[in-house]
Amino acid sequence: MKTQTKKKKVVVKDFDPVKMMREIRNKLAVEIEGMSYEQEKTYLKKLIAKG
Repeated sequence: MKTQTKKKKVVVKDFDPVKMMREIRNKLAVEIEGMSYEQEKTYLKKLIAKG
């Protein structure tokens, strides 16, 4: 009886979600640096509303 071996498919990732999240977080941190809590809140609400 022959045993069959299963080959795993190698998937090349063009999208790295962890890297993307870190880039977004770092960019946002620079943009809100020095803002008060209220200023940050207003800025983020406008950013979210913009889409």
